[in-house]
Amino acid sequence: MTNPDYPYFNAFNLIPQIGAVRLRKLLNFFPDLKTAWHAAANEIEQSGLDTSLVGKILETRQKIDPHQQFAKLADLNIRLVTFQDEIYPKLLREIPNPPAVLYILGEFQPQDEMAIAVVGTRKFSVYGKQVAQELVTNLVRANLTIVSGLALGIDALAHQTAVLASGRTIAVLACGLDSIYPASNRMIAQNILERGGAIISEMPLGTPPLKHHFPYRNRIISGMSLGTVVIEAAADSGSLITAQHALDQNRQVFAVPGSIFNPGSVGPNNLLKMGAKAVTSANDILEELNLNSLQTQLITQEIIGDNEEEEMILKLLKREPIHVDLVVKTSGLPAATVAATLMIMEMKGKVRNLGANQYVISRQ
Repeated sequence: MTNPDYPYFNAFNLIPQIGAVRLRKLLNFFPDLKTAWHAAANEIEQSGLDTSLVGKILETRQKIDPHQQFAKLADLNIRLVTFQDEIYPKLLREIPNPPAVLYILGEFQPQDEMAIAVVGTRKFSVYGKQVAQELVTNLVRANLTIVSGLALGIDALAHQTAVLASGRTIAVLACGLDSIYPASNRMIAQNILERGGAIISEMPLGTPPLKHHFPYRNRIISGMSLGTVVIEAAADSGSLITAQHALDQNRQVFAVPGSIFNPGSVGPNNLLKMGAKAVTSANDILEELNLNSLQTQLITQEIIGDNEEEEMILKLLKREPIHVDLVVKTSGLPAATVAATLMIMEMKGKVRNLGANQYVISRQ
């Protein structure tokens, strides 16, 4: 049965000045939010809200109908979850100032209590791409949920990789769920939902992705997760804000070491100096979080070619990227044969194309 207070949770959330703290003040003073919504000005002031905010509430409630606004959520298959609900994420409930309201496309699952945040730069290197794909693939193989922000770069790659590995992933937005930001990642969002994942936000419908919304979004990403992994991030990257939130929430921060000459490695390398856990494999994360029982699922298997050409090429490929021209030169096979064989093996999941004709052997 739907909580009769849901339309009023949503209605109050439509007022930007009413955050989780002020909403809790109302709930502590009034028996329910419906009563608070219809209360007189002096009664609302007695709950602890200042006069200017009370005026804003009175002004807003003349313009909107809580039930009409709530019906818009149902029309879009968006579910509202409040901090009073049992399905509210347990890890998120533990952070300072957790969101009072979450909007969700999809569903929360019990396994989401075992989640890892994966974040990083919007402009990743070939190395960053390889690391992200390998870490995420192995984390979802261990039945961990991947949480990220659907941003361009590492975030989107983490979601994509989780979906391709048949894993679960949750995207957290800094805008209302009636729009996907950035728009170029709409297909990724659709794939997340089609594979049983979820897209969430604390922002009501119609909220644009304003700059100051992203730090709030980032605290949810880290707050839902046992730990946050940073893969490539410049010195001023928003990913470092997520890492700082994780520290403030008493959660583990992991960083992937990178070249001292790559500006995109400044962020994680600095985190390592400050005590973040260095990550070179998914096992590093599982060990640090005492999830050792899951490591048995990460045992790699030998990759075997299905024909002579595949065997020749697989012997040349390692975990370090190798250019297709070098494969042609070393194998002695015609370029067309190498290109066709690599394409077929990529479809089989035996090799991975990192872009720019750089290939690595895939982890099974």
